[in-house]
Amino acid sequence: MGQQTVVLAYSGGLDTSCLLKWLKLKGFRVIAYVADVGQEDDFEEVRTRALKTGADDVLVVDMKEEFVTDFIFPAIQGDAIYEGRYLLGTSLARPLIAKHQIEVARRYEAEWVAHGATGKGNDQVRFEVAYAALAPTIGVYHVWKNPEFLSQFQGRSDLIAFAREHSVDIPVTLERPFSTDENLMHKSYESGVLEDPMMQPDPEIFTVCRDPRDAPDRETLLEIHFKDGRPIRVKNLDDGREETEPLPLFMYLNELGGENAIGRIDIVENRFVGIKSRGIYETPGGTILHAALRDLEGIAMDKEVRRLRDMLAPELAAIIYNGFWFSPEMDFLMAAVQKSQEIIDGFVRLKLYKGNVMPVGRASPSSLYDKELSSMDIAGGFDQVDSLGFIRINALRLMAHRVILREEGGK
Repeated sequence: MGQQTVVLAYSGGLDTSCLLKWLKLKGFRVIAYVADVGQEDDFEEVRTRALKTGADDVLVVDMKEEFVTDFIFPAIQGDAIYEGRYLLGTSLARPLIAKHQIEVARRYEAEWVAHGATGKGNDQVRFEVAYAALAPTIGVYHVWKNPEFLSQFQGRSDLIAFAREHSVDIPVTLERPFSTDENLMHKSYESGVLEDPMMQPDPEIFTVCRDPRDAPDRETLLEIHFKDGRPIRVKNLDDGREETEPLPLFMYLNELGGENAIGRIDIVENRFVGIKSRGIYETPGGTILHAALRDLEGIAMDKEVRRLRDMLAPELAAIIYNGFWFSPEMDFLMAAVQKSQEIIDGFVRLKLYKGNVMPVGRASPSSLYDKELSSMDIAGGFDQVDSLGFIRINALRLMAHRVILREEGGK
């Protein structure tokens, strides 16, 4: 058998740099595949680092716009928030990265794909379930599940030592050994010194959102316009700046959110593999859009549709978090989400101030809000006497239940 090819999802960080060198030492032809999902990286530097480490070829794929339109916006439409707090930044990027990695593998006729996610985390599942769904005949080289690799590398200190031994350039030191993941949706911080859930992170680690104490002492007033639940226009009412294209629009919301200290959370979450994990996240633009769309739904979405969508939202979030983007259950739920977002049109006016997103007005051409009907000062066609029968009917089961309790000696 001749030399085999593996396409490695490569970031240029500690893990994937060491994996690249390790695979080369094992005799593989290695294609370093770099996914540009909006992280603040110097991709020429990443390319150079990969080639110096031994990559046979390096391919950088720009997928920022697809990330926004096909992954971020649908998740926001579905109110997908894991365990009520995490806005799924890493979880949303992984299926997109896997999708393009499979395309690269086919282009290079590679026998294998590989990633740098460890056997304790969520990302191994997200990558490998996506590979299985998209290309079950392409092999997965499980580096972090390889007994030889695991006996050589017990943790990050061993990886750093290996990198130094083999002159692998890495952007991490023993003095600052925590891990980050960054894309257009968020930046995350975990592992290393952050594994202590009581340790307050050093303010210097944050690069996306300002500390609320350092945010401007004035409000920023925005309008965000939606069509079928998708943002189509952002207007800054303070300086008149507008953005209408998906990628610039989302990047501008990230900029405004970061300036106004919006979107930082510090949580302990439940990984899919059954381990609790402490994570710190900065998600400025996504936080703003979630707040705006939920507010617009209040005026434009039918009550029962919203109730059902809200029941499905935690399931949607779990499916995304656990890595099943390319699954029949995901197709089913997203079809329901898209149906729920029909005619969710209009705009929301918001104030951004020191970590807060405050909707202060909303309007919709498909509004279900009737000012006269809801007014306490005008009858508006609502006969209040009708409420007698409405309440009586809804109370019947409660009265029956009380009778049964009395008969059984209850109070």
